Amino acid sequence: MTIRIQPTVPSPKIYYYSYCYCWWYMGLVTLAVSCILRPPALLVHGWATTPTRVLGIVGRTSALVASSAETTRHRHGASLSMSQSPSSSSFGSILGNLVSSSWNRSNSGPSAVPGLDQALIESPRSSWNEIRSLLESRMTTNAERNFRNNLSTGYGVASPLHNVRLYDEANQESDVRVTFYRDSASWCPYCQKVWMTLEEKRIPYRVERVNMRCYGDKPASFFRIQPGGQIPVAVIDGKVYGQSNDILYALEEAFPQHKSLAPPQGMAMEAQRLLRLERSLFSVWMYWLTGGRQRDEFRATLAEVETALAQNTDGPFFLGRDVTMVDCMFAPFLERMAASLLYFKGFQFRVAPGVPTDYPAINAWFDAMETRESYQLTKSDYYTHCWDLPPQLGGCVYEKGGEPFEQAINGDRRLDGTHKSWELPLAPHNGGIEPDWEWAGDEAAARREAVERVSANHQAIVKFAARGAGTKGLVPFSAPLADPKATPNEAVLQAVDTCLQIVCLALLEGTDKYDTDMVKVAHIIQEKGGQEFTNGVVASLAYLRDRVGVPRDMRLPAARQLRAHLNWSVGKLLDT
Repeated sequence: MTIRIQPTVPSPKIYYYSYCYCWWYMGLVTLAVSCILRPPALLVHGWATTPTRVLGIVGRTSALVASSAETTRHRHGASLSMSQSPSSSSFGSILGNLVSSSWNRSNSGPSAVPGLDQALIESPRSSWNEIRSLLESRMTTNAERNFRNNLSTGYGVASPLHNVRLYDEANQESDVRVTFYRDSASWCPYCQKVWMTLEEKRIPYRVERVNMRCYGDKPASFFRIQPGGQIPVAVIDGKVYGQSNDILYALEEAFPQHKSLAPPQGMAMEAQRLLRLERSLFSVWMYWLTGGRQRDEFRATLAEVETALAQNTDGPFFLGRDVTMVDCMFAPFLERMAASLLYFKGFQFRVAPGVPTDYPAINAWFDAMETRESYQLTKSDYYTHCWDLPPQLGGCVYEKGGEPFEQAINGDRRLDGTHKSWELPLAPHNGGIEPDWEWAGDEAAARREAVERVSANHQAIVKFAARGAGTKGLVPFSAPLADPKATPNEAVLQAVDTCLQIVCLALLEGTDKYDTDMVKVAHIIQEKGGQEFTNGVVASLAYLRDRVGVPRDMRLPAARQLRAHLNWSVGKLLDT
């Protein structure tokens, strides 16, 4: 049975698309201003495209270059420029970024130092091939060993890196009837519910990745099938569907032989009631998050969701013992609510195991969802959410109670104030902030996953990181971590490459074993390159650290390990 309802509150895409269209027009204004500020020849140079494929997928990027090593070291405490208050000026941010871009182009960072690269090459180090061999010797499961091969065939455990998804040998690429256009950042909530549905129903599909407007340009070919540019889009048996809910209903109807996500018999009316509740919850969340209003209304509506789940004694999901379309509708936004309201408001309803809460049924639902491969595949982390939401919504309003959580999520400070939260050793559940993904494996597995993603694409990653010491793109995008037109500083490539090799070795064998090697490399960089060059390497490693996206690049446990080990490397460079 297929259910359809008419929302009783404004569609969430009204907020998103109206904001993005505003930014499109503001971009035109910025371009006009830039023509006045600089000669046309330089403008053309500024539009030169730099590849943004980093850990496997094109994603959000930026050139927020630290002005000094100390600034880089403490940048996590800074607030999001797009989300400070309702009075923040978006136009002012655009012009500020434009001026910054012009300034950075005249001050392009450290220059090449004769003899430095050769000294680094001769320093104690392993080649990337040797690192890869060491990694493969440590792998413990067939899923790890076959990961890259499964990406090419479309088989195995699902990954955001799959370009075609066939699940197993029972399906062939000729069987694919669906092409799924989703965001390149693997973050869009509307894409997530379609993505989950495809995986739950095990429908073979191809993937085409398209930037959200806030993160980069869309290809002209996409506008031919979706003139408005919105995502997601699905082409099913040659027919184009351009709204997420329409795609869900079309998949249910076009693939009746696959698992049904329709409500169980006799529960269609309850499903409609729950979907109306989901829209109401979304509406009051938007008001509280972006304007500081309707806090009490949000809490009351969330309590209704808690009651609905608690009253269902047949299972942990909204309609019983199995996932349905209702769960796929709730999941993307409950996940983002848990992250954003903690970060911006200090309101926590998703807690670590064993922590008392007023929302036990909602937490049990999250736990149940995390047993589903479809949700494990698409789930993001709090850091990614809290940096991706503001540019989509036109800003989020901070409240005083959120500051300690903001600092912890940004890696700046644990709640207890004893260490930085992206500092080794990592605290369980990020010190009580965000439940660990225990289903993703142990700490050793997380470290191997981080090394696998970096070592498989190290050349592109090194070049990407070097944007931290390079120049910003001419026309900025509204996402503060997005700068796909930035130019890397080639002078620091060898230094960044060497540091990343040691980071990967430390991930596999421990930082104690590689402390001496990292200190030796830091001495070479400092003594031969000087402070400015060292600052450029630090800025590059921090640039990469701040742009590890979940789930786009890796899962949260691996991302935490990589971020913390990059900080370990940065610390050695700063302390030399």
